[in-house]
Amino acid sequence: MPIDSKSMGNTVGKLDFRTAPARYRHWSISIEGPVARLIMAVDAGSPFAEGYELKQNSYDIGVDIELYDAVQRLRFEHPEVRSVVMTSGIDSMFCAGANIRMLGSSSHAHKVNFCKFTNETRNSIEDASKHSGQIYLAAMNGTAAGGGYELALATEYLMLVDDGNAAVSLPEIPLLAVLPGTGGLTRLADKRKVRRDLADVFCTVEEGVKGQRAVDWRLIDEIVPRSKFDERVAEKALELAAESDRPEGRTGIQLARLERSESENEIRYPFVTVSLDREARSATLDIQGPVDAVPAGLDEVHNQGAGFWPLAVIRAMDDALLHLRFNEPTLGTLIIKTSGDGARIAAYDRLLEQNRSDWLVREILLYMQRTYKRLDLTSRTTFAFVEPGSCFVGILAELLFAVDRSYMLNGQLDALPAANIRLSEISFGALRMSNGLTRLESRFLGDSAGLEKAQTLIGQNLDALAALHAGLVTFAPDDIDWQEEIRLLLEERASFSPDALTGMEANLRFAGPETMETKIFGRLTAWQNWIFQRPNAAGESGALKLYGTGKRARYDRGRI
Repeated sequence: MPIDSKSMGNTVGKLDFRTAPARYRHWSISIEGPVARLIMAVDAGSPFAEGYELKQNSYDIGVDIELYDAVQRLRFEHPEVRSVVMTSGIDSMFCAGANIRMLGSSSHAHKVNFCKFTNETRNSIEDASKHSGQIYLAAMNGTAAGGGYELALATEYLMLVDDGNAAVSLPEIPLLAVLPGTGGLTRLADKRKVRRDLADVFCTVEEGVKGQRAVDWRLIDEIVPRSKFDERVAEKALELAAESDRPEGRTGIQLARLERSESENEIRYPFVTVSLDREARSATLDIQGPVDAVPAGLDEVHNQGAGFWPLAVIRAMDDALLHLRFNEPTLGTLIIKTSGDGARIAAYDRLLEQNRSDWLVREILLYMQRTYKRLDLTSRTTFAFVEPGSCFVGILAELLFAVDRSYMLNGQLDALPAANIRLSEISFGALRMSNGLTRLESRFLGDSAGLEKAQTLIGQNLDALAALHAGLVTFAPDDIDWQEEIRLLLEERASFSPDALTGMEANLRFAGPETMETKIFGRLTAWQNWIFQRPNAAGESGALKLYGTGKRARYDRGRI
């Protein structure tokens, strides 16, 4: 992976999220029977950018890209794995968290996007434990500080070596004047059920908490003497594996390196093309339908592996969204289009729906759910344009309910037949948002009749007026007004403040119940975004800048 020192400063450089175990510098995977060991041994001399060392198993974006890849590969390539032990390859230090020198020298945009990506990766660990039957265990063979403890919090069982030195801590407030950036506060309260007053103490004590007190305060689940640590970890990993529903005797699929070609204004993947319009400050994500007929059955799906159309599309979408987030920050509008044979997509959709109990189909749908969540969480305006030749059917129809607005052409612009959309069962349960609801449940919140009507339309080809009347699209301009309406829409959106738009969109996207995920991405991200810009943290006399110099930060004592 090439290092671009500009990626950490005011100019955003290129990040490439495609990697593989043979290219890892910081993580390794070993598998024995139903148990995998995911070992963190960060190469201090291989940071993603220049200007800092990754000492004490601290991490930057490069370390987390590898972790995200490892979690994905365990799910798809190793169906035999039922529990995952996350541990350190460095004695006495589990993980020191996000590298402070990196945070102190990074641009504001990089810090915020870095935190968002690490949050999504930790959520994917929890998702694997809850839905994939790969249950994660944190074997903390040393201290876990800051983001290192937050990484452990993403697992289902936390074990800490009891050697008189190892502790868990969230020292960001006393040391750095920022918040724990990867869901630590939320997981303490919502997941670990740590008492509020004890959590307050814990988050303001630099040295953290160790031993039996850490167990008593619910910060961890178990302490183990060093002499018995490895034995007890292995025993607990097998206990967790026994709770899993992962299949036995199945072979995984290989996630080969994702094909991607780039030019100045275009990125091409199999089945996905991203067009960049820098003058209009927009990107268009065009998803192409399958070329081949639907596989005859599950054996063929497994044989196609990563080439299976729904999986190929979602891998490309995932990479494209991450690429745009980090590498194209000024393209503030994301337009989604589709093209292809809707009937063929409907056949793929039925195959997925009818085989949801198959481990691979389950993983594909869960990956789709995570990627659509990434779209929900994007700091961009999102529009969908439904034009002649579109194929917003089934799993692609879901995109209409993920965007901020959808426009569907009422009529024809050329020789192609008028556009249709088609709902399937997939949109009524398989793909949920961070709030725990389907996108249609969120769309029709407080309108049960509208949701019930939408369900009666499953399998029907809906033209623009039918879709509009059912509340499934925002507007349906006719062929006379279409081009002018779209032009005015894009020009108006580009004229607004990006900051105000991000705030408005994030407030409107997650109606309904609050969950741990919505708290992390709404409440935490908003506060962290603000705190990262405050002089108390990021100013020349702020805690992030002065950390390690021996100088004390100078704070503006006003409460705002």
